[in-house]
Amino acid sequence: MTGWLGPQEWQAVALSLKVSFWATLLALPLGVLAAYALSRWTFPGRNLLNGLVHLPLILPPVVTGYLLLITFGPQAPAGQFLEWIGLPVAFRWTGAALAAAVMAFPLMVRAIRLSLDAVDPKLEEAASTLGASPIRVFITITLPLIAPGIVAGGILAFAKAMGEFGATITFVSNIPGETRTLPTAVYTFLQVPGGEGSAVRLVIISIIIAMAALLLSEWVSRRLADRVRGA
Repeated sequence: MTGWLGPQEWQAVALSLKVSFWATLLALPLGVLAAYALSRWTFPGRNLLNGLVHLPLILPPVVTGYLLLITFGPQAPAGQFLEWIGLPVAFRWTGAALAAAVMAFPLMVRAIRLSLDAVDPKLEEAASTLGASPIRVFITITLPLIAPGIVAGGILAFAKAMGEFGATITFVSNIPGETRTLPTAVYTFLQVPGGEGSAVRLVIISIIIAMAALLLSEWVSRRLADRVRGA
């Protein structure tokens, strides 16, 4: 692949893989928590939480990127705090990972929540009546049963992060070697005379990664589901 892709193209692919990995890792714990809250808990503001979780799917990505910029930008309190602890995000690859995590979050939560909704609550209640704590019930009963949904949600989030463009370019710009991910690299090459060849190669890579992620998600989910049913 390194011979087929030029240095700038390979740099964009490598950075996208890095950003997508950390975006998925960042979103996963919060995704499980949000899905569990929406599936199992009843509390004031539940509908509001559901709306906030799915808001990135509805808002234009540029709007999401702008909201991230005014929240985590260099002049914002949150951005200054992250800068102070040594984790700056504005115009850095870490910011690209944050933007990708926000945009992929709804898909992850939805996949995990569907798995939670399919779990019979009576199984959890039975474990509770035997004296198991809520945390132990979740770890020993719920978590194994929703493992296919977690894996599927994580893979879909990774694929979504690989294709994130609007929020990323608005929040962290398009800096070569720092925030120029695969989608922004395609956009850049299309603006340069003679860059169509590079853009086409990156488009092919994007399609391959997206299809591989979807197929892997289906395969892993089925394997885990079969293992859970056979347990």
